[in-house]
Amino acid sequence: MKIALMDSGIGLLAAAAAVRRLRPDADLVLSSDPDGMPWGPRTPDDLAGRALAVARAAAELRPDALIVACNTASVHALDALRAELEPAVPVIGTVPAIKPAAAAGGRVAIWATPATTGSPYQRGLIRDFATGARVTEVPCPGLADAVEAADDAAVTAAVAAAAALTPADVTDVVLGCTHYELTEGPIRAALAARTGGAELVFHGSAEPVAVQALRRIGVTAEPGMPRTGGLTVLHSGRVAALPAAAFAYAEGRLLAGQGAPVG
Repeated sequence: MKIALMDSGIGLLAAAAAVRRLRPDADLVLSSDPDGMPWGPRTPDDLAGRALAVARAAAELRPDALIVACNTASVHALDALRAELEPAVPVIGTVPAIKPAAAAGGRVAIWATPATTGSPYQRGLIRDFATGARVTEVPCPGLADAVEAADDAAVTAAVAAAAALTPADVTDVVLGCTHYELTEGPIRAALAARTGGAELVFHGSAEPVAVQALRRIGVTAEPGMPRTGGLTVLHSGRVAALPAAAFAYAEGRLLAGQGAPVG
């Protein structure tokens, strides 16, 4: 079994690690676009073109499924990717976990990029799935870039700024960018200080999309299987290695076979 994941950069690590935990025997293809990142500031058509190029590079390796491990690409390019690759390769998009976060009717904060915050796409998800919950959209300027660079000082500053915009009575936090899941620890710490230590529920997309990818290809999670799955890394279509920044995160070390699995 082979599962490909795509993103502009290392935001795909969280979903890739989730697949590795669920199916240690799966071969993984990580296809990113260092030549074209960041994708966020690009026009929708330009972004879709970059995403298609990254997906085509992965598709040449004949994966059983492709996870679009990027919220922005899922918004602007998912239809184009599915039109080109399906039904031969199922394409699984990434959607912010607003529906499960709002299910309990608490106070929800959605951390997202400035481009996504307040967008018609996100407002539509809130309208359709968050009825009965109090929702605050929290823009996180610079956080994805700081995570991509593994810049601890920049991550700390961006997280602190976003935490200051988060209501102190928040109960659920949606991590609306795949990069943010790599730095959940600092986010938890900053919000604990903001909320007086209240226990918050965090909602990411990595495990749900991994589960959905397995479901689409008709296999079940078998986390106890021997770890025999390989790893192929593509950078803008070129065979490469995991970037140095990936090793700053437990997910990257897991994929490279270093350290304990992410808990």
